[in-house]
Amino acid sequence: MSSSNGGDLGPHRDIVVIGASAGGLGALREIVGALPADLPAALFVVMHSVPEHGSRLAEILSGWGPLPAHIAVHGERIRPGQIYVSPNDNHLTLQRDFVRVTRGPKENGHRPAVDPLFRTAARMYGNRVVGVVLTGNLTCGTEGLMAIKAGGGAAVVQSDAEFPGMPQSARAHVEIDHLVRLAQIPELLQRLVSEPIPDQAEAEGPHTVAPRSSQIVCPSCQGSMTETIEGGLLRYRCHVGHAFSVDSLLGEQSEALEAALWASVRALEESAQLADRLANSGDWRLAPRFRDKAAALRHHAALVQDVLLHGTTLDAEDSEALEPRSLES
Repeated sequence: MSSSNGGDLGPHRDIVVIGASAGGLGALREIVGALPADLPAALFVVMHSVPEHGSRLAEILSGWGPLPAHIAVHGERIRPGQIYVSPNDNHLTLQRDFVRVTRGPKENGHRPAVDPLFRTAARMYGNRVVGVVLTGNLTCGTEGLMAIKAGGGAAVVQSDAEFPGMPQSARAHVEIDHLVRLAQIPELLQRLVSEPIPDQAEAEGPHTVAPRSSQIVCPSCQGSMTETIEGGLLRYRCHVGHAFSVDSLLGEQSEALEAALWASVRALEESAQLADRLANSGDWRLAPRFRDKAAALRHHAALVQDVLLHGTTLDAEDSEALEPRSLES
């Protein structure tokens, strides 16, 4: 893909990468609806979504503005004036002049994720990249925006996000070039991709602390992880490639803990059913003990279920009651 602008103005920014999550559909609508059909740049969009709901995004974006949008195809050539949308359950990344679609490890619990697109755009296109972080929760996009800035690209962040987590994280860890309201982003993008790239000193990468082993295991694969601090942002990554910010790691751990607790409720209830069966069909002398065991198991299951449903905590007596005990013969 050529980086010249008619041969008169010299190299210009012709790669625009956009990341969004919660509230992103409305933000994307306002942006693509105001961009011209002859935009001299290619747009790449990642919006976090569950696989069954993401397939129509390209069709929707095409209907909102003059730029054609389509689901990115692995190996297709990058052309200006096109919107490339990440496929369902795959990462959208960039190679020199080509699109790359991969089913790599999830990052921050997402696939597609914003950071792989931003990182590969920075690595392949350097100062020709404009990175845009829109509305969304947690810290997604921050690490990728760091890479774009380190490569000399421009960082744009929405200032009036409906869900401010992603923009606030980017502002806290990245030197933002343009912090603007959503309504101003289309005009800003047109200017950034039309003007020649300004002369600037060689970009410095963010201060990075060498990776070190972590005692926390990956919630996705239970593998060992390393932790790094880059630009003040703490990140965890396992040997498979699953990557997490602190916020996303806490979220993943909470989901894993909830699943484990529900599994314990099911196991306790099944054990109670088995104790009932033994009480009714076993040695009659042991029947009272089996009935007591069944009652105790159901009480334990009710305690755990109450914690899950109502967020209550166990007092000392309940905690002691949950300690495993064997049934004496």
